[in-house]
Amino acid sequence: MQNTKYYNEFFELGQQKINFSFYELSLPDDDPVYTLKKVMEDIDYSGLLAQYSNKGRNGFNPIMMYATVVYAAMRGIRSVDTIVDLCKRDLAFIWLTQGKQPKRDAFYEFKNLRLTEEVLDDLHYQFVRRLEKEGLVTLKELYIDGTKIEANANRYTFVWRGTINYHLAGLLDTIDALYTRYNAFLSENGYDQKYGFGHAQMFIIEGMDRVREVIRKNRERKLTKHKKLSNNSVIEIDSCSPLELLKLQMRLKEIAEQENIMFVSGKGKKKPEIQLLYEELENCGKRLMEYKDCFEIMGKDRNSYSKTDLEATFMRMKEDHMLNGQLKPAYNVQVAVENYFIIHTYISNDRTDYNTLIPVLEKHEAAFGSFPEETTADSGYCSEKNLLYLKENGITSYIKLQDHEKRKTRAYAEDIGKYYNMKSVIYEDEHYYVCHDGRELRHIRTETKQQEGYVQTFEVYGCSDCSGCEHKAKCLYKYNAERDQDKNKVMKINERWEELKEETHANIQSEKGILNRQIRSIQTEGHFGDIKENEDFRRFHYRSSEKVYREFLLYAIGRNLNKYHRFSIGELKKYEPKNDENAA
Repeated sequence: MQNTKYYNEFFELGQQKINFSFYELSLPDDDPVYTLKKVMEDIDYSGLLAQYSNKGRNGFNPIMMYATVVYAAMRGIRSVDTIVDLCKRDLAFIWLTQGKQPKRDAFYEFKNLRLTEEVLDDLHYQFVRRLEKEGLVTLKELYIDGTKIEANANRYTFVWRGTINYHLAGLLDTIDALYTRYNAFLSENGYDQKYGFGHAQMFIIEGMDRVREVIRKNRERKLTKHKKLSNNSVIEIDSCSPLELLKLQMRLKEIAEQENIMFVSGKGKKKPEIQLLYEELENCGKRLMEYKDCFEIMGKDRNSYSKTDLEATFMRMKEDHMLNGQLKPAYNVQVAVENYFIIHTYISNDRTDYNTLIPVLEKHEAAFGSFPEETTADSGYCSEKNLLYLKENGITSYIKLQDHEKRKTRAYAEDIGKYYNMKSVIYEDEHYYVCHDGRELRHIRTETKQQEGYVQTFEVYGCSDCSGCEHKAKCLYKYNAERDQDKNKVMKINERWEELKEETHANIQSEKGILNRQIRSIQTEGHFGDIKENEDFRRFHYRSSEKVYREFLLYAIGRNLNKYHRFSIGELKKYEPKNDENAA
């Protein structure tokens, strides 16, 4: 079998045609390439070899190709042209490739077609299981963080949802005027009765009323030099809307054929009115379809994308060479780390970290059969959906709250308008609050709000009479003495969310939580600092989220092998935080 041939060809050095002892003598004994070869001997390559056929001419050994690109990743090399050159000149690469010199087409074919996402994940997790067997990781605790890395896309090929909404509103006004012209044209010429075409009514696109209102307010704000409001309402152009315009075009075409009206083109020829109306409807229909395609590419979760990489979102980057808050097309790169090793990587085009935690945990469960026992992350991951998911799956949360620093202030403890600074009373199975003035806030109603994948529940409490209270100015939100004389205190409390926050806050305030936050800040942010500053990985080479994922995961595998090599030669020891140091 060809698969067996690949194994023997790469691992049994006795079958080589060239004697490599000279090159081995020239390499240091502690060169990482020897660690790579040792690790690769225990990996199952059946998934990779399944990408090849036993028929036809044999190409380069896929195991050798994988070893080469991984060793290049260990050296921080991502350029294929550089790898090709090193296979000719670098002793470690020559020893690893057994004297063969694959060209750039061979590497591109291997990385883009053979080394699929599933194959690379399988090879990566095999190495992680080896780390678990050797006691270097436990897979029971994850330290998660993310950073933004610029996409391989033009910075000025952006498409914004707000801009499309603005132009769509103008287009709909134009189409509405065309409907009026169409009805008038048919009525004036008697075509409506002659051909039985009824009065055409303009179609309706839901959500445009909100867009028009924001446009109106922004025009007023422009006169007063105020900042514009965002116009990112999600608009869905259904398939019926373009079809309505096509329907009118077909009617006009039928009238022209029956009335022997010829459509003309070219210089010096005057187009008949029916042709002008037909062409304007056609142009509006094309523009409407273009906007529909833009919305489909963008989806409901994004407000922008790049024309040169449709899956990249424009994000605010820390690297701002123009110092003007410029947005760049980028990907949100997530890593889950334990003991310096990158256990998981995840690529998202979401600008925030809220929606990235659960996919990382699901990858862990799919790869290793169970969830980790604890997860540590910063405040960017703190949301009701995430904390509820952790609790339901038995994962201890060490996620920093968004108001963690605010909770330490005196103003937080002395804010009498907040429920947590009021007295909570349960009397005869009824729960209510007592405010600073001694008045009772009774339960009024329960409200619900639909979120992605779950429902938020709010309990509404209110005071029946706040008249004469001396603390109104401090208790009521944005209190105005003239306008809010008769206003009573009402507050909404998401009790499940508040309970989840108190649990995770107690965890991060414990000694274990302080140590975990210390480990997270050192290990995850240390990785990103090393990646961006020392190795200058600030921009991807490939486009589309799938290729970007493979590029970064291959790079992470190389980093893991470097860490493993340093552990094996004694340069690095398992991280043990100092108890007397406090985390930020």
